Amino acid sequence: MAVFVLVIAGAAGIFAGLFTQFKQQSKITESNVEGVVGLDILRRDIEHAGYGLPWSFQNTISYSEAARTPASNYNDSPGNPPRAIVSGNNIGLNGSDYLVIKAVNVARNQTCGRWTIIQTPPFTSIYNPRVWTPESENLVNSDRVIVISPGGTGLVRTLVVDGSTFFTAFRNIASSPWPPSDVEDTRIVYGIDSDTDLQMPFNRADYFISSSNVPKRCAQHTGVLEKAVVNQGGGGLSFLPLLDCVADMQVIYLLDMDGSDRPGTASNADGTFVATCCQDQPSESSYAGTVPATLNDASALRNRVKEVRVYILTHEGQKDTNYTYANRTITVGEFGLGSTFDLQEIIGTEWQHYRWKLYTLVVRPDNLR
Repeated sequence: MAVFVLVIAGAAGIFAGLFTQFKQQSKITESNVEGVVGLDILRRDIEHAGYGLPWSFQNTISYSEAARTPASNYNDSPGNPPRAIVSGNNIGLNGSDYLVIKAVNVARNQTCGRWTIIQTPPFTSIYNPRVWTPESENLVNSDRVIVISPGGTGLVRTLVVDGSTFFTAFRNIASSPWPPSDVEDTRIVYGIDSDTDLQMPFNRADYFISSSNVPKRCAQHTGVLEKAVVNQGGGGLSFLPLLDCVADMQVIYLLDMDGSDRPGTASNADGTFVATCCQDQPSESSYAGTVPATLNDASALRNRVKEVRVYILTHEGQKDTNYTYANRTITVGEFGLGSTFDLQEIIGTEWQHYRWKLYTLVVRPDNLR
């Protein structure tokens, strides 16, 4: 019996070690899958920043965005064209940044991914929106849509309005004033929401680190990277957790400030600090003005922002007392911008027993201009 007990004890020890290792590897795999899926959503939204946004309004309109702080701090002034990208510097958990993307297709409904065009048909007054194949790509009658006039004398991506009303149901799209009045004109119809009347002529997604509902496996003072979509009905937020155990997120813009169409200046999230970047690009000696003005103006932002870089510090898996992480400080950013994250100061004495990982997203927005 004594020999049997010793054998069982040894086997139990081996089994416990294998189980712990299996659990740790499972959590690491889970973290990696979250990183791939969640950060791909963030990357695609940044690429789509500005998609479908109006650059001007046919008449004076008023719209509203987020109803509560801190999201409401990034609302554009009612009546002004919206900025495609807005961000706050060092205002979140552990001094992290806050990122806002505005585009018609960043919401979480099928309608916002649908669009069509209306052209004036020759020799007839019947307006038939273009129909796509497969059928699932088409807008339906109840969808709330906006209509954009993409060009013409004095008009560049102008939001078509009916008095002060800037949206309609798709069933009404053939009625004045939504169709074009000129044979050579085209109107673009963008879906926004399936059945809710619009409070803003676009959709909006906010990204930030939340300290709510953090899994127990995460290190203390870390949070969850959230995508929060601003609801068209009332301005509340609908949350989608993307990545657990996030300690920091920093946003850096690469800007063309001299009209060369190449980035040469880097700025932090709100433009209060700038640095020279991209040394292989032309000099910025001809640049005059301020970066905050660029980031706060919708037109200047479209012309100046060439690249958005997002840095996210997180850890893989769970705490592992058999593992020791070597570097106490991690640079979350580039070009002297971002943050120098002190793990011991912010996370605490257990920081060494987590596998820390820095994700870097380098994204060129495709729809600003």
